[in-house]
Amino acid sequence: MQLQVQSLLLFMVLTFLTDFFKHRLTAKSRHGTHSPFVYKLADEVIYDFSEKNEYEQIETQRKKLLNDDRLITVTDLGAGSHLNKNRTKKVKQIAKNALKTPRLAQLIYRLAKDHNPKNIIELGTCLGITTAYLSKACPEADILTIEGCPQTAAIAAQNFKELQLSNIELQVGNFDDLLPNAIAAREKLDFVYIDGNHTKQATLNYFNWCLPKIHDNTLLIFDDIYWSQGMKEAWAEIKAHPEVTVTVDLFWIGLVYFRKGQAKEHFKLKY
Repeated sequence: MQLQVQSLLLFMVLTFLTDFFKHRLTAKSRHGTHSPFVYKLADEVIYDFSEKNEYEQIETQRKKLLNDDRLITVTDLGAGSHLNKNRTKKVKQIAKNALKTPRLAQLIYRLAKDHNPKNIIELGTCLGITTAYLSKACPEADILTIEGCPQTAAIAAQNFKELQLSNIELQVGNFDDLLPNAIAAREKLDFVYIDGNHTKQATLNYFNWCLPKIHDNTLLIFDDIYWSQGMKEAWAEIKAHPEVTVTVDLFWIGLVYFRKGQAKEHFKLKY
């Protein structure tokens, strides 16, 4: 049994690496895009690697988590982790394996800041580091973050308190129960970041539930679009949807836009 698990993990890693190198070979930089909208997005947001004052405080909080020896019992309602299937984990293990890297979390920050949404929904709080970046990027926005695991949510709430973030509402429970209610409570959706339950059907459900509340300036972000064959299939279906006009595949995340009047185009950018 252990050998079968190891073989499966090896296959998944090799598939992921193959997808990554294929992406690098076919993706373009900002200079390979012929869309003014996507060129501007790439030039001013995606490839803006300058330091921001807001980064330092959040990264200091990350360092604390990376040295946190507390043991917690994780409740996993989604697809789980490729790296650690044990339910009892040290906080520092979760911080190392599950948190978005600074490079990616700071990209989410820049996308949110550029978009300037009035409301944000994040699906998958984890320990709250990416949520903190969203809060710092959009201090005037109403942010709802949903987490399935009470134990990690409690640590996220502690992080929000220590970082003095006051525009975040944290809900704990099953995404299938909480997300439809959250969508129904909003007149429209400005910015939605989906980083939880990485299965094909769940991802498509989240996308379809959002559709009635989208508008020309809505941005949906899907995490881990190459996580598995199912996630790759979900991403392909989302791209093909008739209401989607522009997508940007950054390998680690996929950006989905609904800009009426713009020709349907799909972009792959190196990141």
